[in-house]
Amino acid sequence: MSKVTHEFDLYGKHYVLESGELAKQATGACLVKCGESTVLLTAVVSKERKDYDFFPLTVDFNEKMYAVGRIPGGYLKREARPSEKATLTLPAP
Repeated sequence: MSKVTHEFDLYGKHYVLESGELAKQATGACLVKCGESTVLLTAVVSKERKDYDFFPLTVDFNEKMYAVGRIPGGYLKREARPSEKATLTLPAP
């Protein structure tokens, strides 16, 4: 699949959507950029159709501080466990 890029402005902010370059094993993937923030969104779907009466959806939020050069010190080095914000943001199983 070739890379597809779409740029637009929304409420005074410039957004860039890119697809087809990252996460090629996922069913769908999109890289969203706004200013200096970047988010990778992926979705994986089974090829066989299942008849569910609900939509099983899981959302994971991972905050990585070492990606911006902030390496936490102390007993737990690097990213040994999620931050308190990430733990509270994660949905219940």
